[in-house]
Amino acid sequence: MIFDFRLQVFHTAAKRLNFTRAAEELFISQPAITRHVHELEAQLKTKLFDRSGPHLKLTAAGELLLRYSDAIFELYRNLEFEINGLNERHSGKLRLGASTTVAQYILPPILAAFRRQYSEIEVTLMIRNSEDIESALQQKEIDLALIEGYSKNNTIRYTEFLKDEIVLVSRTHNPLAKTGEISPDQLKNIPLLLREPGSGTLEVIARALKDIGLSIADLHHDMQLGSSESMKLYMLHSDSMAFLSVHSVIKELENNECTIVDVTGLTIDRFFYFALPQGQPDALPDLFMKFARR
Repeated sequence: MIFDFRLQVFHTAAKRLNFTRAAEELFISQPAITRHVHELEAQLKTKLFDRSGPHLKLTAAGELLLRYSDAIFELYRNLEFEINGLNERHSGKLRLGASTTVAQYILPPILAAFRRQYSEIEVTLMIRNSEDIESALQQKEIDLALIEGYSKNNTIRYTEFLKDEIVLVSRTHNPLAKTGEISPDQLKNIPLLLREPGSGTLEVIARALKDIGLSIADLHHDMQLGSSESMKLYMLHSDSMAFLSVHSVIKELENNECTIVDVTGLTIDRFFYFALPQGQPDALPDLFMKFARR
């Protein structure tokens, strides 16, 4: 899709607040970035960047242009997709963001199948915890989010994607897991691996613990780790236990490397969600959501 390249240069530089990084991303020289920005400033008769301090900042006009350029590029993506759709082709760029559990254990086969069917659509994937992914969605850094749990942010629309269960898991030969079931009081004394604050998994666990009279603060924290994979590998080499998505330990359960330990009265069911800004979904995110559900 043809559009004013200077606007793309500005948009990239405004997002990065670093001309050198913008140049690397756009595969042009840093002086070329500066020249394009100066030409745009001359055309608009206003400064877009404040270069007076140690760090590059946007002026009020720059902030305004960034908001409008976000909207413009979103319209370009939708236009490109719908024009191609008239010719029964699908192309364009789809920016996905996913929380770590979804990205590691759910998305890979879906992305591979989507790529096979829609080879002309360029897909990028940002992987962070749920809180950071929601923030990226609000900042228009991504078009569609896939997260664990949801924060009920009223600017975001959540759509159920896939049901999940969080289970307490231990390595098979952990002496603390011999009975296969423990009470809530026993749970308080077991060394546990937990996700970091801002994790959708941690939020869901906290809500479920309230139903059996416990809070996260009541638990014996062995360590907080930033991904399900690191928690799983730690758990397999220690006597600590971990609350993990059942999707993340399917292979280890099949190979008898780990076992599920039931906690009396505790069930942690949840959904993975699609998250979009409120309003009508754009063409590419809508296509991906329909494909993933199918």
